[in-house]
Parts: sequence; structure tokens; C-alpha cells
Amino acid sequence: MKVALIGATGFVGSHLLEELLSRNYEVTAIARDVNKIPLKNEKLHVVSADITNVDALAEALKGNDVVVSAYNAGWSNPNLYNDFLKGSEAIQKAVKQSGVNRLIVVGGGGSLFIDGVQIVDGPDFPEQFKAGATAARDYLNMLKNEAELNWTFFSPALDMFPGTRTGQYRLGTESPVFDNDGESKISVQDAAVAIVDEIEKSNYSRRRFTVGY
Repeated sequence: MKVALIGATGFVGSHLLEELLSRNYEVTAIARDVNKIPLKNEKLHVVSADITNVDALAEALKGNDVVVSAYNAGWSNPNLYNDFLKGSEAIQKAVKQSGVNRLIVVGGGGSLFIDGVQIVDGPDFPEQFKAGATAARDYLNMLKNEAELNWTFFSPALDMFPGTRTGQYRLGTESPVFDNDGESKISVQDAAVAIVDEIEKSNYSRRRFTVGY
């Protein structure tokens, strides 16, 4: 299977790239600065692209079976909210233009619900993450109106950290997955496992899913 990975140098994207290659996928890794991709593999094709250039991005995506977008507009970006929505919409348009039907979007956990309220709307949500979390939530609402693509939206656990790959996780949909200690957490390595598993199983067509230990 051929996978195009957008945002291959990011926190999630870099681990997704390692997971995909370890499972023998042919990967087109797309990033602004491809020099940040240190991996060398005969199944890895590296492409530098501006995701807001829809025509060029669509050309880079052609011939793949699935597109995984780990796009992030940058947590320190003062225009994060608008740039994330603009970039995500451009990616969605490019995927359709490329002829690829399957799109998996790596979003945030802020749009998950606890007691009927989305976490990003809670009084204790960290202000420094609010713009990005709100943008991801609003894009998910837009994605729900996408009738042409077979899309999936991934929300990680509330605490996603650099750790180890255990290959173990539990699945959820609209609310966080909590462990026996009441914590919602996952290593970024196991988040990557869950995303690649979804590529293979397609259990969450046109809906969102989440993971946790």
C-alpha cells in the first residue's frame, strides 16, 4: 500500500513515518523542510511542498492509496487558528483533486467530550493550546460535511508524550479513554501504531476515534 504523509517532520508525523516504514509501506513524505527527514529507505520518497499550493500538493499525492495529514501550523504561530483551518482546507481540496479517496487527519483531543462538554470549552483548558485545539475542533465539524472523501479524524489521548512503542492501546470515539488511575494518556509511538492500524482496518470511516491506555 502507498501512503502519502503530510507533516512528516512533526511530533506525530515523524513517528508515523517510522511506523509506516517499519511495516513496509511505500511512503511519500511531504514536508516544508525535507532536510529534517533523516531516514533513508528504498520505500521512502521525500517531497518538499507548500500545502497551501493545492495544485502542487495534489500532484504530489497522486497515485497513493491513502493520505495521512499530520499538519500543524505551529504552536507558537500567532495566527495558528486561521492558518490551521486554511491549511487543512487546502489539504482536503488537494486530496480530492489528486483522486485519492482516503484521508486520515491527525487532530487534537480538545474536541473530545466529558459530561457532554467539549474539553476545549472547559474553564481549565490551557490558554496556550486553545487556538490550536479550537481550530482542530472547528475543522472536524467542517470535515463532517465532506461527502466525497472517505475520511477519519484521530484525536489522541489528552496526554501524548514521547515514550516507547508497546503496540497496546484501547479505542474510543467521542470521549477520552481513561486508564485505571483516571488518566488519559498514550505515547506518541503507540498513537502512531493506532493510526497505521486504522489505515489497515478502516474501522472509523467518516467519523472520529481516539485512543488511550
